[in-house]
Amino acid sequence: MSPVLRPLRKREDMPEFVRAALDERGLREQYDARPAYQRNDYLLWINKAKQDETKQKRLSQMLEELEEGFVYMRMDWRR
Repeated sequence: MSPVLRPLRKREDMPEFVRAALDERGLREQYDARPAYQRNDYLLWINKAKQDETKQKRLSQMLEELEEGFVYMRMDWRR
C-alpha cells in the first residue's frame, strides 16, 4: 500500500476581497494558471498580514505580478 501524500502546508482559503479584486481586474484566469504552490503562497502571505493596509499592499503586488505574467514574489518566473 502506498503512503498518502499530503501537502506540507495547509491550503489557504481565498478571502472574498481577493476574489473580488481578481474578478474586477480580469485576472482570475492568470491566477488559476499559476501552480498550486504559488496560489497558496500568495494567499498565505496575504492572510498572514495583521493590518488591512498590509493585506491591500500585498494584494496589489500579487495583482501586478499576475498582470506582468513573468514575476512571482518579485522574482523572475517562467512557466
